[in-house]
Amino acid sequence: MSLFNFERKNQNMSVLNRCFLLLVVLILGISSLKSQSNVIDEVIAVVGDNPVLRSDVEYQYQQARMQGVTFPGDMKCHIFEQLLLQNLLLEQAKIDSVDVSENMVISTVDRQINEFINRAGSRERLEEWLNKPLHQIRREQRVLVRNQMLTQQMQGIITDDVRVTPAEVRAFYRRMPEDSLPMVPAQFEIQKISVEPQVSIDEEERIKTRLRDFQRQINEGRDFATLAVLFSEDQMSAARGGELGFMTRAELVPEFARVAFTLQDPNRVSQIVETEFGYHIIQLIERQGDRINVRHILLRPRASAEEVTKARQKADSIANLIREEKISFEEAALFHSMDKETRLNGGVMINPRNQSTKFEIQHIPPTITRQLERMEVGDVSSAFELMNERLGKNYFAVVRLKSRTEPHKANIRDDYQLLQTMLENQKREEAFIDWIIRRQRETYITISPNWINCQFEHKGWVK
Repeated sequence: MSLFNFERKNQNMSVLNRCFLLLVVLILGISSLKSQSNVIDEVIAVVGDNPVLRSDVEYQYQQARMQGVTFPGDMKCHIFEQLLLQNLLLEQAKIDSVDVSENMVISTVDRQINEFINRAGSRERLEEWLNKPLHQIRREQRVLVRNQMLTQQMQGIITDDVRVTPAEVRAFYRRMPEDSLPMVPAQFEIQKISVEPQVSIDEEERIKTRLRDFQRQINEGRDFATLAVLFSEDQMSAARGGELGFMTRAELVPEFARVAFTLQDPNRVSQIVETEFGYHIIQLIERQGDRINVRHILLRPRASAEEVTKARQKADSIANLIREEKISFEEAALFHSMDKETRLNGGVMINPRNQSTKFEIQHIPPTITRQLERMEVGDVSSAFELMNERLGKNYFAVVRLKSRTEPHKANIRDDYQLLQTMLENQKREEAFIDWIIRRQRETYITISPNWINCQFEHKGWVK
């Protein structure tokens, strides 16, 4: 069915169907009472087929207060409009069959719940604050996070075609008044060489032997999930019994995916799988089309103290060769660095926030920042230890301060990428606003009389 036909069908939905939707949701809302205030929930808007409940606004309002979020206007009206916009994007996500990784949803919720508990002081105080048990908070948070991820992805798709040319960037810079040019803070370009301690064959065999013992225990009837909770070194999944959630082949590292997608029997345990994270055994939970849900146990081999010392000495010797100009930093990175992300580009670190080679000081790992504090441009550090958070491994690094840019007003020569990003963001915002205006006209929207007096940022909600 084409987009045009789908929208026409929504526009022509009978009044009876709309009333039925409102009646069903209202009945569901009336059955849900707030135990402290005895306020009956109610539908305060409908966007397409999606209702907005007053409890949705209240729940996010309580979250915002708990997180210390402030807003210059009416916070509840702001949240209400964000929910209207979210439902507009969710309607489009249904049309375009957009989905998000359940594993990402679960991991985000786990992190948020931990933050909530830390802010509240305890689980009990959090439950008291939000007036509901933790399992209900977690369930509602999963819906909230999933919808937020869907809307963010949908917004990205809507503005994905925005491009700017060099001529447009130059014209944008010329049009910008001098006092509107942003101040650019000090920025650094950094080159890095990574040296990892070697792991002995004996240590790898020890890990494999332990995993084979887990396989035997599971085959004899012990619960895989229990072993994962007790022994798996994947902190993200261990608390869930090793469960990863539904994922596509592309979301998994290739070695893991190759084995996981061959599993057919949920009662069988896979062979031992080696990946860059360590060694795994895997158990199938469920398949859904091209997605699979598995649980796994991860064990990481550890380098001996002797190998750790050797790695530090190797990194220091590389640094000395560079200082003595017996080898360039770029050649040393190519031949000796174990960092596959930087060794082919001379060891230059890439800023994940904007894919540039420049970092502001607050976005540099603190361990590297401490090295830079005593370095001039061109200096090469001694070896120091770093943690690869993604892989959970320690390694030794040598860094060179390639360049440092002092704070200044943006200019086309030094800050072209910044100006390009500013113009792209401006054009994306304009494209998104145009989309909102168009979809507001094409989508069924009704708002409770008690909420139509909100000062909306986008004026087309009230028809």
